Amino acid sequence: MSLPLILLIAAGACSVAFALLFLLARRINNYGIVDIAWSYAFGALAILYGVLANGLPLRRILMPALVVLWSLRLGTHLYKRVMGHHPEEDGRYREMRTRWAKNFTWEMFKFYQLQAVSLVILSLPFLLVCLNPTPAIHPLELAGVTLWFIALCGETVADAQLAAFKRQPENRGKVCDFGLWRYSRHPNYFFEWLIWVAYFVFACGSPWGWISLICPASMLYLLLRVTGIPMTEEQSVRSRGDAYRRYQATTSAFIPWFPKKP
Repeated sequence: MSLPLILLIAAGACSVAFALLFLLARRINNYGIVDIAWSYAFGALAILYGVLANGLPLRRILMPALVVLWSLRLGTHLYKRVMGHHPEEDGRYREMRTRWAKNFTWEMFKFYQLQAVSLVILSLPFLLVCLNPTPAIHPLELAGVTLWFIALCGETVADAQLAAFKRQPENRGKVCDFGLWRYSRHPNYFFEWLIWVAYFVFACGSPWGWISLICPASMLYLLLRVTGIPMTEEQSVRSRGDAYRRYQATTSAFIPWFPKKP
């Protein structure tokens, strides 16, 4: 099956799925569930590409396997976070309710459909790999798998360290600044972005794989300028005040690095 046809099928499926998800979110009055679905959906798309594409069978198994493992880990992590506070909504979505108060339902529906579009665009490296019929394994594919493993381990450790910190009652209102969080204010975001770099590197071993540079570039922009660090830090400053401002003054925002002196 050709690339345009597979993308068309994927786009249609994602649009319908996220329209139904929007109805569910309205019913339970928690729009934060889109984060969970968005994460899980990458695994579903990778499997779809593996089934529909006609590339080398090894790639059609390996790439979906990597994506599914990452997708399940991230989606389950977000499920615990989002549903652990249900019916209370994540702060980002409470802010959207305020910002879009005049026409909230329509704006949120468009937001959900935008998530569907982003899924198809960001999953492009998965499809390009699954379409590659070349018998020989490219060194960039091996490099991509290695980088993916390092990034997944880093993200898992960062999330586990933050969760362990939050479980201690005496840490309520304090800033997590141990482990990886001593070297970056957002090590989870950094390693998440590194996973997308790994997908890009893997895809560069396939024809037209360089096009998928749009994926890590888009994720970097979103994390640094839109829904990642800016919103998270606004919320952290509101809840932790001067303690978090001191953390901002000494600790790298994104790339792990040695702390500065206060």
